[in-house]
Amino acid sequence: MDGRRGRRRGVPLAALGLVAVLAVGGCGGVAGQSDSGTSNEAPAAGAADRDAAEGGAPGAPGAGAPGAGAPAEAGSASADLRVDQRSIIYTGTMLVRVDDVDAAARRAVTVVTGAGGFVGGDQRSSSDADARAELQLRVPAARFTGVIEELAGLGRQERREIQTEDVTEETIDLDARIATQRARVESGRRLLARATTIGDLVSLEGELAKREADLASLEAKKRRLADLTALSTITLTLVGSDVSTADEETELGFLVGLHGGWKVFLVSMTIMLTVLGAVLPWLIVFGVPVTVLIVALRRRRNRRTAPPVSAPPPVPAARSAP
Repeated sequence: MDGRRGRRRGVPLAALGLVAVLAVGGCGGVAGQSDSGTSNEAPAAGAADRDAAEGGAPGAPGAGAPGAGAPAEAGSASADLRVDQRSIIYTGTMLVRVDDVDAAARRAVTVVTGAGGFVGGDQRSSSDADARAELQLRVPAARFTGVIEELAGLGRQERREIQTEDVTEETIDLDARIATQRARVESGRRLLARATTIGDLVSLEGELAKREADLASLEAKKRRLADLTALSTITLTLVGSDVSTADEETELGFLVGLHGGWKVFLVSMTIMLTVLGAVLPWLIVFGVPVTVLIVALRRRRNRRTAPPVSAPPPVPAARSAP
């Protein structure tokens, strides 16, 4: 009886142990699957973070936003700057043909000042036949495109050239050099304050003056770059409706050559008459007395060198016949 009871009790215990072993194995399999899934997803997450740091995948919402990919940006200090963070110099050149040059120039000045800029140079020729105005305009970089379009609407645009120069790396390099040079200047000042001998004082003053001059040069370059990037330059040329420009097509033919030759002849005659008019008073004041003096001297010289007049030979007397 005791043996049977022992066997009956052993069967449920063995079954319970088998269930426990199966449960432990299942949990281990599930855990292994979850761990493998995590390890497989980790590279994808890292790639996603790298893509976010580089600006995001094309077409992804929020790509390139300031908050996107913040952890990846913190780990990658050499990430490229966005376009709105770069230092770009814009330069434009325009040629516009208008009916009234002065009125168009005043309108251009109004457009530029209204955009927050100013006029850097103004050269005008008010001749009716060859009216021309050349304006150097400085406008904020953010308003560059809009001002260009407004200036093109002043008349008939014949030429437009826009150039850009990216100086981001130069600006960053200047910032680093300025920071280093400022540290050198501060170090030189501390050493100068602790100088005890005249020799050390003189040498440290010379070195500090050199460092301060280098710092001032770097800061001047930085201000120049900041001015060029903050204010774009537009060179606007306004010409009248009848003014010929170098961009016009060259005409050929006999009549064209005759017309050009006649104009050159008139210009040459004008120059010759101008020179003659400038020289004529001098000829009258000095030329006439000098000419009279030269003529008088020549006559006097001719009189001195003239040979004496000889008497004619005597005529022999006629003989009488015997």
